[in-house]
Amino acid sequence: MILGEKKVCLPLIYSILLIISLFIMVISTASAVNFNVRSNLVKAANIRKSGDYTFSQCRALRKKPFDAQSTKKKILIIGDSQSCDFINGIVENNFLKNYQISMRFIPYKCQTIVGDSSPYYIKPQDRKICENPVHADSLERSMGVIQQADLVIYVARWKPEIAKRLSQSIEQFALGKNQKMIVIGSKFFGKISIKRYLHMEDKELITLRNDVGTVSKDINDILESGLDKGVEFIDQHELICVDSTTCPVFTNDLRLISYDGRHLTKEGARYVGKVLFQKSGLGHM
Repeated sequence: MILGEKKVCLPLIYSILLIISLFIMVISTASAVNFNVRSNLVKAANIRKSGDYTFSQCRALRKKPFDAQSTKKKILIIGDSQSCDFINGIVENNFLKNYQISMRFIPYKCQTIVGDSSPYYIKPQDRKICENPVHADSLERSMGVIQQADLVIYVARWKPEIAKRLSQSIEQFALGKNQKMIVIGSKFFGKISIKRYLHMEDKELITLRNDVGTVSKDINDILESGLDKGVEFIDQHELICVDSTTCPVFTNDLRLISYDGRHLTKEGARYVGKVLFQKSGLGHM
């Protein structure tokens, strides 16, 4: 997904009809369930608006220059739409207010290893977009700002082949002794079925967990074992889901965490951000 792109998964008319039908379903079940919970589900069903939220904060931070005159420490966040989720978690919880934050957006399809030939990792049909700095950043083009940052945080939906050799890229960053590097692993919340959730009672929703397989866990295991000791790794799948193959669908106050299985709702960003900062080294910043 390209930063700022308005992704529509359904034709507009069909999407509107779907939302209307979901709202009718909410009204018909309101007597038996929490109306606010169902109303929030209907809002989340609007993929276009939910997608706009995902990119709402990282658009403003993309390629934002650091202020050399400021005494605030500088944080550079690198990654794809998962890094936008991470930034939303920061904003929703008012974390890191005393830091300068900039962002470099590298779409999932454009992930590469520094020093290797990009065509090996990028599909032919994606190369034109990935080579265009208007649509996509790259690690090579980000080297200058990486050197300026006090902390570099790399967040992504990791390709297995990139995860296996990520340490090679980080080595090329040539970070100084006063710089810190954090890598945040993959997350996945499984197949989201809002229509089904509208028919379920609150007591069912609060304990609902989706089967997510082992893809995120396997990639995170690769990252954790392959990164150098000087790089801090945060396994957000483990922190959020605890179980290796299932993840919660709702927060404790019955807010949908993800609207499509990979990206966070506003309430999900607040929930996930709080978990990451409370249960990892991020909370000590």
